[in-house]
Amino acid sequence: MQRKATWLAVFVALALVSASASADVEAKQKPKAGTTTVHRQRGADGLVDTTVTGPKGGATNVDRFRGSNGLVDATVTGPKGGVTTIDRTRGADGLVDKTVTGPKGGVTTVDRTRGADGLVDKTVTGPKGGVTTVDRSRGSDGLVDATITGPKGGVTTVDRTRGADGLVDKTMTGPKGGTTVVDRSRNGDGTIDRTVTRTPPSGN
Repeated sequence: MQRKATWLAVFVALALVSASASADVEAKQKPKAGTTTVHRQRGADGLVDTTVTGPKGGATNVDRFRGSNGLVDATVTGPKGGVTTIDRTRGADGLVDKTVTGPKGGVTTVDRTRGADGLVDKTVTGPKGGVTTVDRSRGSDGLVDATITGPKGGVTTVDRTRGADGLVDKTMTGPKGGTTVVDRSRNGDGTIDRTVTRTPPSGN
């Protein structure tokens, strides 16, 4: 249970700063019975804090505060008391980097850099030294694609395309060739639906 609680706290911390992938992560999770509540409240500093209470009553608290450099940092306290801190700093290139320190002292750093194409890339170094790089590039259709190289050299590509309906769809191809296709469509009332189709690597 301690390990599960620790990972919950780390997950919440990373979710604070990696919202762009949240929909994909959510789609990969298996549904579990029970109710999870998210309560937001504005602190005396004007920033929004969060309390996430899981199906078994365990609560994870996210306290946001503004550091001396003016950037918003966070402290995440898990159900068992483990604390994860997120410290944001502005690099010499003007981009915001971050350091995430887990309950057991492991440190993950995120270094953002601007590539020659003007897009922001990212290098994530994990607690054990593993490095993941995210290289963004603009396709011929004007949309931003990405190539993600993991610590062991596996490559995942993200190809965004604009459908006939004008919405942006996405095809992700994993290191072993499996694909995930996200197709968005607009309803008559203006709302947007999404169909996710997964194809496992050949041989699986």
